[in-house]
Amino acid sequence: MFTNTLLYLRHRSSLSIGYLFAVSSILLGIWVAAIPQTKQRLGLTDATLGLTLLLAPVGALTGVAIAPWVFRKLKVGTWMFYGSLCYCLAYFIQVSANHILVLMGALFATGLIGFLNGVSSNAMVDKLEQQQQRRLMSTSHGMYSLGGGISAGLASLFYLLQVPAIWQILLVALALAGGLFFLRNDLQAHQHRIDSERSLSLPKGGVIGLSFICFVSFMGEGCVADWSAIYLRESLGGSKAIAGIGFAGFSIAMALSRFNGDTLIPKIGNKRVAIGGCLLAALGYLLAISFSSIAVSIAGFTLIGLGFSCVVPILFSTATKVPGVSAVSGLSAVASGGLLGFLAGPSLIGILAEKYTMATGLSLVFFLALIAALVAWKNRYLVNTPTIGPTVNYPDQIL
Repeated sequence: MFTNTLLYLRHRSSLSIGYLFAVSSILLGIWVAAIPQTKQRLGLTDATLGLTLLLAPVGALTGVAIAPWVFRKLKVGTWMFYGSLCYCLAYFIQVSANHILVLMGALFATGLIGFLNGVSSNAMVDKLEQQQQRRLMSTSHGMYSLGGGISAGLASLFYLLQVPAIWQILLVALALAGGLFFLRNDLQAHQHRIDSERSLSLPKGGVIGLSFICFVSFMGEGCVADWSAIYLRESLGGSKAIAGIGFAGFSIAMALSRFNGDTLIPKIGNKRVAIGGCLLAALGYLLAISFSSIAVSIAGFTLIGLGFSCVVPILFSTATKVPGVSAVSGLSAVASGGLLGFLAGPSLIGILAEKYTMATGLSLVFFLALIAALVAWKNRYLVNTPTIGPTVNYPDQIL
């Protein structure tokens, strides 16, 4: 147990990439816990907040459009370092925003930078898997989940100590930036440029199914991130300290599963894990919204994390091996679907919550998870005998 994770942490090359995954999630966790306070401070309704959150997916779509130009100009190591620093700054502005226009601009920036960071870091994991001939994707995403659990726990502690949100994000962003400077040489040692398409293209063939499953998985994660705290606090009457525990349980369950995913997935198979994970997540949503109990809802959110945990790593790995589709094109298509779900899904939930109830809004993800399980069952690229062979040829200086 955790054998692959220990090997992962012993290699500076994989550890530095894993840190980038953790940085993204730690920043997100601080933002998640600050959402209720931000909503109250700016006087936003559920619908207004939901529409405002749409600026993040708009930023992500902009990232899709400019990614080919960015990655032709910059080496992947250069982007990973400076892009992550900019991500810290964008989240600081987002959490401390004192006007809705500032919040909107910061959300756009986090969506844009987050997409570019996601493509570069996942592409580097794929490259390292080919070099080391072993699975790294699930463990890398486990680092993301671990960061979310840590940050949600930190946020709850901060609120117990009555630390204002602006000081929370300032302290965390500075600490994370310090880690980036410590790993700067390791990140910038990757002297590659991502071999990307020269223009925006829509996903084709079986990649559409992979993109849809990723859309649902990320939508499920985004809804837990953006709305679990509000649901526990406003719908179930939980305290500020309790509000972040739903996302913490979700992230910790996801992290523990992902840290063992690189060992377990080959034994169970990609297709079985994807189908079972979507069904388990659907059950988690059903528990979270069907009982007026904070404990049961937290258990449901935790089950959602367990269910979706290994689905996304499988999708990213599969996307690099679709016949007739370049590794980076497949990865970008799946990542685009995922980010749209993660960023646009919570906005839709907010609109439904404003018109009906929060539980009604969250029930949408329950039904989508069931559909995702069916799509996974029918997708011909999700196979039950996964391998890590040299599936794509990389030129010497091209990732």
